[in-house]
Amino acid sequence: MTEHTVILRNVSKVYRQNAVAVQALTDINLEIPRKDFLCLSGPSGSGKSTLLNLIGGLDKPTTGEITVAGERVDQLGKGGLARLRLHKIGFVFQAYNLIPVLTARENVEFVMQLQGRSPAERGAKAREILQEVGLEGLEGRRPGELSGGQQQRVAVARAIVSEPSLVLADEPTANLDSKTAENLMQLLVHMNKEHHVTFIFSTHDRLVMDFSRRLIKLHDGRIVDDEKRGAGAVG
Repeated sequence: MTEHTVILRNVSKVYRQNAVAVQALTDINLEIPRKDFLCLSGPSGSGKSTLLNLIGGLDKPTTGEITVAGERVDQLGKGGLARLRLHKIGFVFQAYNLIPVLTARENVEFVMQLQGRSPAERGAKAREILQEVGLEGLEGRRPGELSGGQQQRVAVARAIVSEPSLVLADEPTANLDSKTAENLMQLLVHMNKEHHVTFIFSTHDRLVMDFSRRLIKLHDGRIVDDEKRGAGAVG
């Protein structure tokens, strides 16, 4: 198994807007070990969401190499990227992105259904992970019947249930009050410890930064600081 979940070598990203080149990222070099609990921070426009999207294979770098779980993301086609995201990467979004007509259990099962797992395995695994995130007894509720914090816990369960190498979380606490956000971060620390999943957050939230074991600051598309916190929440 690879020592590093994510490796970036000389990664740059340029967007074209009305024939004008916009440099979103410049010469990013980064190694993220297995089981890291890392936060990307910086002002709006610093490049943190772009970097998260490149690592997740949702966008392609203009130049450079990106390796995730031993695979060169920048060289994969659509099918390869879809397979990588289905089996190796979990996503947690600030908008939750749950399917409104499905119950909590069905939302969590959905990824496993795409993976081709049996109904019995899907049901057992979904019940187990929902219990682990504190939603036992709420498995049959649809997203509209759950609070924001509960919906985010369903999203976390869905991201973890496929046993990915990496979970990417874009502003995961943005729509939560401070207490719910703190409970969510404690849950993610638990998931990191128990499931040995690498977490990468993109956030403005100081709470998320305080929980992170490593804080990478971006400014104008460049890494300006890489602070390792050996005594952090996970350490």
